[in-house]
Amino acid sequence: MLFAAVAMVAVGCSTVQSPPIAMEERPGLVGPRGPVGPAGPAGTMGSTGATGSAGSVMVGARGPDGPAGPMGAQGPTGATGASGALVTGGAGVVGPSGPAGSQGAVGATGAQGSSLTGAVGPAGSAGPAGPQGLVGATGAQGPALVGPSGPAGRSGEAGVQGVTGQTGAQGNVMAGAVGPAGRSGPAGAQGPVGATGAQGAVGVVDRWTSFREFMFDYNRSDMQAADASKITEIAAYMNQNPSLQVGIDGSMDPRGSDPRDQSLSDRRIGAVRDALIQAGVPSYKIQTGAFGDTRLTRDRRVEVLVSTSK
Repeated sequence: MLFAAVAMVAVGCSTVQSPPIAMEERPGLVGPRGPVGPAGPAGTMGSTGATGSAGSVMVGARGPDGPAGPMGAQGPTGATGASGALVTGGAGVVGPSGPAGSQGAVGATGAQGSSLTGAVGPAGSAGPAGPQGLVGATGAQGPALVGPSGPAGRSGEAGVQGVTGQTGAQGNVMAGAVGPAGRSGPAGAQGPVGATGAQGAVGVVDRWTSFREFMFDYNRSDMQAADASKITEIAAYMNQNPSLQVGIDGSMDPRGSDPRDQSLSDRRIGAVRDALIQAGVPSYKIQTGAFGDTRLTRDRRVEVLVSTSK
């Protein structure tokens, strides 16, 4: 009996068959090729890694003010002015005006003289044009100011690759003459479904990894309506992965110094924590603190991270 190795490889939804190994020729003993074994099931696709958080722009702190220069010396006191002179008093009150005299008679209007237009004199020659004034100097161009580019956000982790399906069993080759094709028999009953294999070991997230990010309006601590779906996603993910814990990071911009900023940040962290508990995440699996990359700290942002429970 001769055997031909046939490898079946599952690629996506198609099956690729490698060419059979050449068989040793024995006259009169080579039977027909056996049926091809079924293709193994395709492995499940791994989950997509989380999207990396957006990069932030960091501006350096303002330098300290320079010291004030020394006060200049006081100037000398001016000389005393000369004594004032006596001033003559004002003139006395003006006496009343005398009565107005009677108005004289109005004289008769004289006869109007005749008008005589004189001849127009010749036009004078145009004076020479004055020299053109100097062109003013062009002002210096103002300096251009371009802000630095923020660091690139971190790439999300790659999802786990699905398990490769098993290779189908190789068909047998039977020697003997080829008989006439018989009629097709009735289809046999389908065999029972095989038992599900044991679940593999749970993966370990050994460091805090960014999962979702929440942005708040200026000077507000209530969550935006559009972020409700993020809370649902986090709760569902924690339910599917009970070995994980949640970290809530609301680190402020290190340039801030107003103590009211810390109070506002705490209220925002509390709003995210309360929403997660209401969605079904156990309170003992939620931690608060500084877990993320301090270089990505931004105002009005609260970041949710995940890691394996210690």
